[in-house]
Amino acid sequence: MTIGLTPFSVSTLLSRVRSEPPLVQCLTNAVVTNFTANVLLALGAAPAMTDIPGEAGPFARIASGVLVNLGTPHAEQRTAMLEAALAANDAGTPWVLDPVAVGSLPVRTALAAELLALRPTAVRANASEIMALAGLGAGGRGVDATDNPEDALPAAELLAAKYGCVVAVSGPTDVITDGESTLRTSNGDVLLTKVTGGGCALGAVTAAFLSAAEDGEGLTAAAAATAVYTIAAQQAAAGAAGPGSFAPAFLDALAGLSDEQITTMLVSA
Repeated sequence: MTIGLTPFSVSTLLSRVRSEPPLVQCLTNAVVTNFTANVLLALGAAPAMTDIPGEAGPFARIASGVLVNLGTPHAEQRTAMLEAALAANDAGTPWVLDPVAVGSLPVRTALAAELLALRPTAVRANASEIMALAGLGAGGRGVDATDNPEDALPAAELLAAKYGCVVAVSGPTDVITDGESTLRTSNGDVLLTKVTGGGCALGAVTAAFLSAAEDGEGLTAAAAATAVYTIAAQQAAAGAAGPGSFAPAFLDALAGLSDEQITTMLVSA
C-alpha cells in the first residue's frame, strides 16, 4: 500500500532531533567518517565514532541510535559491529544496517547476513544492495547500484516482513517500506552522488531520526530522514558550481533547513 509523507511529519521529527540532540554511534567506513560526523553535527545531532571491540557494545547501550556501515569492514570492526548490534537490541537502541557493496564481496556479504539476523531497526542501501541482501540479485558495480528502487521493492518488502524492519532504498526516487506500507520521496540532486559519503551519511541521519521516533513511527522517521537529507541536497545544489562547492553548501543547507522549505520542496507519493 502506497502512502504519502506529509511536510508536517517531516518537520515534527526534525524538530525533535534538533531540540533533543541524539547521540549517534557510527561504526562506519574509513572513507566517510569525517563527512558523516559533519553531517550529524549540521543536523543537530552528536556523532561518536566508537567502533572497537570492548567499547562498541557498552556505547551502543547509552547511544540514542547506532549506524552499522559495512564500507571497509576490517576484522576488529567486524567484531565491534556484532557487539554493538547485540547490545543495541538488548538496550532497545534503534540501529541501522547499511550493507555497502554486499553481494559480490564475500566477507561483507557473510557479515551482512549475520547482522540482518539480529533484526536491525532499519536497513538503508541502494537498490542492488537490497536485492543482493534478500538473495534476489548479485549486487551492483562496487558501491554503485545497477538496479532502480522500484525493481528492488519486492526484495525490500521481503526483508521488512521477514526481519521486522524498515527498508529504505535510495535512488532518484527513494522507496521506503515496512513490508505493508510504502512511502516514496523524489527530492535530491545528482551532486549528492559525486561526494564521498553522500549515501553513507544518510544511514547516520536515519539512525538519528529513528531515535526521535515514537512507537509506530519507524516508517515515517526513516522517510523523514531521507526527505530532510535530499531536500537539503537540492537546496545546496541550486547554488553550487560542482562537487567541491556542493559539500559545504550541503552542510549549511542541513543546518538551516526550515519548515517552509520542507513544505514547499517535499515531493512525496
